[in-house]
Amino acid sequence: MSYSAYFENAVLAGRNIAGLAPDVINQVLLDVAEKAVEQTDFILTENQKDLDRMDTSDPKYDRLKLTAERIKSIASEIRNVAALENPLGKVLSNDILPNGLDLSKVRVPLGVVGVIYEARPNVTFDVFSLCFKTGNVSVLKGGSDADFSNQAIISVIHSVLKKHHIDINAATLLPAERDATEALLNAVGFVDVLIPRGSQGLINFVRQHSKIPVIETGAGIVHTYFDEDGNLEKGAAIIFNAKTRRVSVCNSLDCLIINENRLNDLPKLMQALGEASVEIFADEAAYQALKSHYPAKLLQQATEEHFGTEFLSMKMAIKTVNTFEEALQHIAQHSSKHSEAIISQNSQHIEDFLNKVDAAAVYVNASTAFTDGAQFGLGAEIGISTQKLHARGPMGLKELTSYKWIVKGDGQVRWP
Repeated sequence: MSYSAYFENAVLAGRNIAGLAPDVINQVLLDVAEKAVEQTDFILTENQKDLDRMDTSDPKYDRLKLTAERIKSIASEIRNVAALENPLGKVLSNDILPNGLDLSKVRVPLGVVGVIYEARPNVTFDVFSLCFKTGNVSVLKGGSDADFSNQAIISVIHSVLKKHHIDINAATLLPAERDATEALLNAVGFVDVLIPRGSQGLINFVRQHSKIPVIETGAGIVHTYFDEDGNLEKGAAIIFNAKTRRVSVCNSLDCLIINENRLNDLPKLMQALGEASVEIFADEAAYQALKSHYPAKLLQQATEEHFGTEFLSMKMAIKTVNTFEEALQHIAQHSSKHSEAIISQNSQHIEDFLNKVDAAAVYVNASTAFTDGAQFGLGAEIGISTQKLHARGPMGLKELTSYKWIVKGDGQVRWP
């Protein structure tokens, strides 16, 4: 099949699914969730074929890996999406103009949503569920690293769509080859918006080469600032969770910033990380504070390149600052505008941090691990937007809609 045929069929599928009853949409999603669990063995067998081709030390390995527990979690998120209120058709505003025209602003689908992603097979389920719920067609371009997994997942989705006599092109998986990426980037007139999910390199490539409007779901270079008035016990737990919960995801901690007046507490803050074998790249002050208290084989002196790095592994940088303002400056210089956190009991510092730090999600005394669509009550997410136009932060159902103006009249005409 030619690439243009994929896109033409996707557009046609959009017309075919327009107007599906909400209860039909929800039942399809519930059936996909049930089918995913039912087909766990099949999905895991195909996923293992992908895993066998990847080095276990590759940061993408954990993202690629599916387990029975992860499939159950994915199914649960699909059910959550089914249970959410559908934003389609919601009237955002309504006015009667002086000329008698009835003017309404109503939520509608974006249309055909293209998603380019790397070794993240869960994205196939997430994108379909959110797009289908909102009347959008999903055109998926997964990486070759996850091709067996994605083919398995799309076959599960298609089996349910066929059962309900719904056009299977509502969930279109493009071939894994590079040519398909170029075709998608140039699918003007077919694909309405393109969303890249993956490394900063992928995101930059899509932004630079796409002829289709792009919503950036940026890399997560995440900082946590431990303030002079930070609580040691809470701070240690927050830092440990933010770094180690799941190191390969974009909300994991990359750089701890610590006020110099709390360097004596740094060994206690880092104790659990040392036990978990987290490799530390510390600036001179932090290095000296940890030198006799952290496993020597895991402690390195930082260079400038370690700041502003998304590690996606059991590695973390530490930056010492003299003042709160210096912490803000370091974040402004190195942040990817994803998630940033402060650990403090100083109300003025907290207020200033919330107001001055430019990020999609800003935390006070909590782990950045919560930057996630499901955790934010969105059911799931199609990505975490780090830009400011249209959507920011975890993108759920509302973020997959636009609006149109509906104008009702009774013979009104306009002349100059």
